Amino acid sequence: MEIKKAERKQAKMKLALQGPSGSGKTYSALLLAFGLCGSWEKIVIIDTENGSSNLYAKLGDFNVISVTAPYSPEKYVSAITLAESSNMSVIIVDSISHEWEGQGGILDVHGSMTGNSFTNWAKITPRHNAFVLSILTCSCHIIGTIRSKQDYILTEKNGKHIPEKVGLKGVTRDGMDYEFTAVLDLDIKHNATASKDRTGLFMDKPPFIITDSTGRKIRDWCEGGNNISDVIIQIQRSKSI
Repeated sequence: MEIKKAERKQAKMKLALQGPSGSGKTYSALLLAFGLCGSWEKIVIIDTENGSSNLYAKLGDFNVISVTAPYSPEKYVSAITLAESSNMSVIIVDSISHEWEGQGGILDVHGSMTGNSFTNWAKITPRHNAFVLSILTCSCHIIGTIRSKQDYILTEKNGKHIPEKVGLKGVTRDGMDYEFTAVLDLDIKHNATASKDRTGLFMDKPPFIITDSTGRKIRDWCEGGNNISDVIIQIQRSKSI
């Protein structure tokens, strides 16, 4: 254990695109991925949407790993491991929501378990945590798409409880957004706004349409830390030890 000075290092982006059906999550993810790496052949989609990613084949020669039900966390981990070992630069997980709410996903497994509902969570939470860890420790850029639906709360007005819209809620485990470097919310008109952004590139900015230039902007941020070439130059310029 030691104290070190904080240092900005090169990073791999872990980004989530969250939005309702038809908001353009897959298409936007592909444009982001191309901007991040500059090569379609270095992009792979983990497709849980019945092959819907193939609809965008005209964009470029990206790769696809098809995942079908049951959508267990272990299947996702295996797919991420396969993509990483195949020297991909960007992995698109489309979508993360199936791991939570799909057939064979966490909620489905929990609902079929016998015994105490509360204690059963202790048995399956480690499986979900292993999936999250596979995203965080992956050496590739990862873009995860998350389905969202309108959420409501009951508010009291004139003595009556009335449902009130409170925005879009992602279909995944609560707190999943904490795991990502940035979360961009897409509306039905394909406009993106940041609900979380550690990069400082998008927070408190007007809604925008995602393009490959968005990915290049993120890549520049990721490569903003020291790399080997920078260190060599610093050493060569040094006057003393």
